[in-house]
Amino acid sequence: MYKKDTVALVTGAATGIGLATAQAYARAGCRVVLADRDEDRGQQAARDMSALGVETLFVAVDVTDPDQVSTLHQRIIDTFGRLDAACNNAGIEGDMGPTADCSVENFDRVIGVNLRGLFLCLKSQLAIMASQPGGGAIVNMASVAGLVGFAGLPAYCASKGGVIQLTRTAALEYAQLGIRINAICPGAIKTEMIDRITGQDDDTEKQFAALHPMNRMGTAHEVADTVVWLTSSQAGFITGQAVPVDGGMTSR
Repeated sequence: MYKKDTVALVTGAATGIGLATAQAYARAGCRVVLADRDEDRGQQAARDMSALGVETLFVAVDVTDPDQVSTLHQRIIDTFGRLDAACNNAGIEGDMGPTADCSVENFDRVIGVNLRGLFLCLKSQLAIMASQPGGGAIVNMASVAGLVGFAGLPAYCASKGGVIQLTRTAALEYAQLGIRINAICPGAIKTEMIDRITGQDDDTEKQFAALHPMNRMGTAHEVADTVVWLTSSQAGFITGQAVPVDGGMTSR
């Protein structure tokens, strides 16, 4: 699926979908760069993978800081000399509540991480991939909340809709340079983020499961496997797409 010495980057890699994606890249034989603002958990994840013989690099980064994002990508080039695959996964859900009650501070914070932060990472990745033989492939983590509305999450929905449009635009611009850019739109995935939203209440979790025709929430590994497939040669003719991984939710 991947050539020897393929270099893959995952942001938000310390937990949840990001950690599962980094592990999936490792299983596929890639050299893996983990980036996260949680240095303790990120370093531990990198150590665990290194112990299994995977060549890893952890970089502590706040994706809202342009200088830190630039440093992250320079570290990748200094260490490995190239970047073949990237998953821009770092994101937050923000505060819940109706649109009129959404504070400007919350809106700016969610947009700053989920959309502006992803944009900063994408800019650096495109510059690297456009300058190297073979191009590369990028997956941006959107959400079904970028495809349909979800009451109580106005900033989150706006940010994820923006991710999809940014993905489509960049895909058109860089297709002829051999760079593919897609978005993944997960449904409710059983992670720490969903646990914060549901409070791990059984009845609430059942309500979230019922949103999906498959009547369950997804797993981080199911999303991760989709990411790794999308950036592989097996998906070589796919670009500019927003791919739902949602148990059929958006088919209704």
